[in-house]
Parts: sequence; C-alpha cells; structure tokens
Amino acid sequence: MADNEVLHADHRLEYPYSRSTGPVIGAFLTGLLDGRLLGVEGSNGSVIVPPTEYDPITSEDTGEMVEVGPGGVVETWAFVAHPRPKHPLDRPFAWALIKLDGATTSLLHVVEVDSADGITTGDRVTVRFRLPGERIGAMSDIECFVPESGGEGR
Repeated sequence: MADNEVLHADHRLEYPYSRSTGPVIGAFLTGLLDGRLLGVEGSNGSVIVPPTEYDPITSEDTGEMVEVGPGGVVETWAFVAHPRPKHPLDRPFAWALIKLDGATTSLLHVVEVDSADGITTGDRVTVRFRLPGERIGAMSDIECFVPESGGEGR
C-alpha cells in the first residue's frame, strides 16, 4: 500500500429505539384517529394544543385532556404556490398558525387555498380529517384545514 493511499470501509452506525408516546401524546394521537382534536389544561387554566406533558411556562404537570375545535382562527400564514414533493399537499396551500376554538396556544398546520387571496389573518377555518380507514393515529390524520366559508371538512 502506498503512503498516500487512504484506506476506507463502509460502516453504518445505528441506535434503533422505540419511544412510548405516553398518556398525553398518546391520547392526542388517539383523538386524531377518532377524528377529534384534543388539548391539555395548563397550570394557569390555559389549553395547550398540541398537548404537552409539562406546562411550558411553569414546568408543572399538565391537567386533563380537553376537546377543542374543530374550527379556529388563522393567526398568521405563509402561502405556498408551488408545493415541493415532501410538502403535506400536492396543490397550493398556506402554512398557518391556527388558534383552535377552546385553545390558548396555536397549532401549525396547512390550510387548503388556491391563492394568497384565499386566506387572511383572522379567517375562520375548520379541520378536514382523512377518511376513517386512512387514519393511523398521527398528525397526518389531519389532511388540512379549509376556510369555513368553503364548507365543512369531510
């Protein structure tokens, strides 16, 4: 072997693991599977969506699960005219922070709109879940949100 040759070998290092979702996130994901949106009571009476096990302000345990939505208000948004392959929709949409009815915090998700003229801060939207046989107990069970003026979701 010459002094300037570099010896190399392919090597893959992995740390496979499984993580339990726990009682709070597990309940949230089960709610999605059932077509329901759930938040959790914070220590000061707030309702946190998506739910967390610990209050983000006080670090105390959170309380009971609370059903929220299915509608809410767009707090801010950014329009995507040309979705990329890994985006959640293959057609124009807006990323939006949505404060669901009954929630104190906002949820980041997509709103199906054809153009930037189809959405504005303060608009009311409602959830569109995937069909029951398509749901898997994941965030993707929410297909998108749609403007309430455009009708209810599926």
